[in-house]
Parts: sequence; C-alpha cells; structure tokens
Amino acid sequence: MNRSYTPVRVRPGVVLVGLLALALNLRTALAGYPPLIDAVRADLGFSAGTAGFVQTGAVLMMAVGSLAGPAVARRGGAERALVGAVGLVALGSLVRGEPDAVPLVAGSLLIGFGIGVAGVLLTGVVKEHLADHAGAVTGAYVVAMVIPSTVASVVAVPLATAVGGWSLALAVWAVPAVLAIAAWVPVARAVEPPAPAERTRLPWRDRFARLAAAHQSTASLLVYGWMTWLAPYLTSQGWSPRDAGLVLGVWAAAQVPGALAIPALAERTGRWRFWSGVASASTAIGTLGLLLAPLAPIVGPWLWAALLGIGGANFALGLTVIAWRTPDAAASAATSGMALGVGYTVAGIGPFVMGVLIDLTAGYTAAIAVLLAAVAVQASAIIRIGDATRTG
Repeated sequence: MNRSYTPVRVRPGVVLVGLLALALNLRTALAGYPPLIDAVRADLGFSAGTAGFVQTGAVLMMAVGSLAGPAVARRGGAERALVGAVGLVALGSLVRGEPDAVPLVAGSLLIGFGIGVAGVLLTGVVKEHLADHAGAVTGAYVVAMVIPSTVASVVAVPLATAVGGWSLALAVWAVPAVLAIAAWVPVARAVEPPAPAERTRLPWRDRFARLAAAHQSTASLLVYGWMTWLAPYLTSQGWSPRDAGLVLGVWAAAQVPGALAIPALAERTGRWRFWSGVASASTAIGTLGLLLAPLAPIVGPWLWAALLGIGGANFALGLTVIAWRTPDAAASAATSGMALGVGYTVAGIGPFVMGVLIDLTAGYTAAIAVLLAAVAVQASAIIRIGDATRTG
C-alpha cells in the first residue's frame, strides 16, 4: 500500500537528528530498572520473580506496541504518531516516580508499549525519508539505543542515591524523552497528515515477512538472553559480580562498532546474506566459547563477550533488510511491526524459559543450548532470505 499523500520535503539532516534523539529513548527507561531491583524489593516487599516480571511485562508490551504500530501510523502518519509514542515513554517514566507497586507496573507497561510503537514507526520513517542510506541510518539509530541504555544501567544506583530513591531515579528518564519530542516536532509539523486509508494488515501470509520475523526473533532472543544471564553465568563460574559486570559492559560496548559497520558494509556491497552470516557466526563462536571454555587462558570471557556484541548487529540488519525489501513506508512499518512484535514476544518469554531451565538442571548448559538453537534458526532464515536488494 502506497502512502496516500505527498509529504512536504524535510531536510534529511533534520530527520536524522530527530530520529537519533528518539532512538535514545528506546531502551534507556527499561535499562535503568534492573540495577535497582534489590532496592525495589526491599522497599515494596517484592519477591525476585515479581520484581523480574515487571521487566518481562514491559518487554511483552513492546511486542503489543510493535503489532499495533502500523495501525497507529495509519491514523495520523508515522511522523506525528512518534510524538505520542515517545510521549508514552515520558509519561510512564513520570508515573514510576511514585514509589509504589501499581505505579511501577503501570508505568513500565506504558513505557514498553510506547517503545514498541516507536520502534516500528522509525523503520517507516527511514524508508520514507532516508531510504538511500537505510543500512547506515538503521545501524546509527540502533547504536543510539545501545549507548544510553548502557549508561542508564551504570548510573542507575548512584543516580538513585543522588536524587533520593529508586522511584525518582526511574522518573529521571522522562527528561530525555521530552527533549527528543522537542527535537522531532519540526519533522512532525512539516509532514502533512495522510488521507484516510485502508486498514493496515500485518503480512502474516507473506513468506519474506515470516522469514524477517524469524530473523528478528532470534536476534532479540540472543540480545535479551545474554543481557539477562551473562553476568549470573560468569558468577556461577567463580567470577566476582564486579568482574562479571565488566564483561557485560564489554558485550554492550562491542555492539556499537558492530551495529555501525556491518549494516553499512552490507549496504555498500549489496551482500546482506554474507554480512548477516558474519554476524551470526560471531554470535555462534562467542556462545560456544562461553559454554565450552568460559575462562580460557588469556582471552577469558572477554573475547567471547566481544564476539557476542559484534553479532548483535543482526538486530540492525534485520531492520535494514525490511527497509530494502518493502516497496513503501506503510509496507515497511507493517512488516517491521510483525517482525518486532514476534521478536519482542520471544525476547520477553525466552529469558524466563532459560531461568526455568537453570533451576531445573542446576546449571547453565541447557539454557545456553537455547541460545545455540536460536543461532541455528537465525542461520536458516539468513540463507532463505538471500541477498537483499533495495526496491525503492
């Protein structure tokens, strides 16, 4: 379905700056919560399961928001809908400023839904305004998601101490969301709202869309699975929590060059399958290394974590191939909505299943085997998608 209006031309630089400002908020508010779980439990009397399920619920709401994103865009256009989506992130952050169970849960669900909708709409914006550089731009905004979320994790505890409590530390993340909306408003105002259009349907029957969903599901599971269990796994191997946290930082930092360079190389060479395969192989080697030789001499877990981080480029590559293979912004949003919706569902459930396996087996082998299976499914999807070419 083609877009049903002719957009006012907006300078690409303005779109890019606004887009990156929005992307800064697509993980940050949620990343600031896990380091504060102990404080939340002590204050609210939560069990570990309840405290963890707050985050799981937010990720599942990201899935709901992703599936709803194309329909939201149809009503007022993706550019204007992004204001509302990131507005929900700001509102949810403010709601969590009240130190009670209901505001914490409600605010987290609002944040998750807003992030899910915004993530889908950004792919349509890239297709509409920056299609000639879809790979590089997608990599850049994924990096814009990764870096501040890493910072949020690092500063969460000292920030809570500085502002007077965990709830106010969570509310702080409303500030960058409001600033991002201010940066995006010029783009939203410059684009005319679309005329009434047909209902946007998610392409469940389309073969490419199903393959993209499989690719994005495995990419999301690998990111959230290791995000959740890498540090605990290393502590089970005898590492201190401090050193395990440093390894997690290496994993997060290695995502930056991977997400910037690999999608750009795929775009420059036109060899999407090759570069996605490189990222998948990097993930496979890192996963096997951690399973078979987590404390290998010299490289220790550091090399394995860095390889996992580089392999995280497949998240950006999945969005890039959607931008290339879809004919217009609406189709791009629908396909990415389906792929991200399925992906975030898997990302929400997968770490929980891994935790159950860890409890049942009293070890991490079965849980890590889930991630190896994800790599195998990802490789199959890469082969079947093939080398992507741009259609518009």
